[in-house]
Amino acid sequence: MAVPTPDVTLATRVPPPLPSLVNSRRLRTQRLGRALRLWVPAGFLILMLAMCFLWPLVYNLPSSVNGNIIYSSEPPFSPGHWLGTNTLGVDIFSQIVYGGQIAFEVSVSVTVIGIVVGGGIGIIAGYFGGWIDAVLSRILDVLIAFPALVLALVIAEGLGPSEMHVILALSVFAIPALGRVVRGATLTLRALPFMTAARLAGTRGWRIIVRHIVPNILPGIVTFSLLGIGIVIILEGALDFLGYGIPLPEASWGSMIAQGQQVLTAQPEYVLIPSIFLLVTVVALNMLGDALRERWGVQ
Repeated sequence: MAVPTPDVTLATRVPPPLPSLVNSRRLRTQRLGRALRLWVPAGFLILMLAMCFLWPLVYNLPSSVNGNIIYSSEPPFSPGHWLGTNTLGVDIFSQIVYGGQIAFEVSVSVTVIGIVVGGGIGIIAGYFGGWIDAVLSRILDVLIAFPALVLALVIAEGLGPSEMHVILALSVFAIPALGRVVRGATLTLRALPFMTAARLAGTRGWRIIVRHIVPNILPGIVTFSLLGIGIVIILEGALDFLGYGIPLPEASWGSMIAQGQQVLTAQPEYVLIPSIFLLVTVVALNMLGDALRERWGVQ
């Protein structure tokens, strides 16, 4: 007669090892790194928006257009002029503030137009497919084939220099770019099982678009739009630099760089100050977009 062997499974079961101190520190470091990648650029952009739009409401800034020739070429940190004055005696900090207003107004307006028009075209093309997709995709391909800055220069030259004309000119660049992105995301969603189930259940097309497609593609649109805002700020500055953007004497970062190049050797700060603000703002937008894409898991 065989002697039954005792069940030692429970007796010999080893409890799962506790996470090591090294792993815990690594996890905390990763979480801190992700938080910094998100909140450092977000905090900078919040400060920039507050400086450009709220600061003039609570503090009486000097004119960004008219200056006093007596106080021309004041160095930075002069009394009453934090960043100094230019050769005409105009306060540079005021020009940075009002130039930032124009940069954000133009870039956000262009991006919103791109989302509404280009996003609408992309959703219609991607959802309905067929000849509708073929026609709309060819239109987007034609628009995106033109060099963005050259096309914006042609439109701005034809319409004349003004903020509204700059917005219209740069919108021609934003519409096809966002339309292609939204169309691709819509095509990916349309092939998923839950979309097929919604169509088989008799759900109308506009309800599927509003309730299923838009919420699912919104994170990708937000992250791509942040990158687009940075690109538009650069293009707007390029138009101002070339004299086809915001008309003088209104202040803009591009026109400040253009005017500063005339005295670049003697007073390089006239070019460096607006260039640094433009550069850091665009980098912050790109970093924020990357951080949000990582957090939301957008491909």
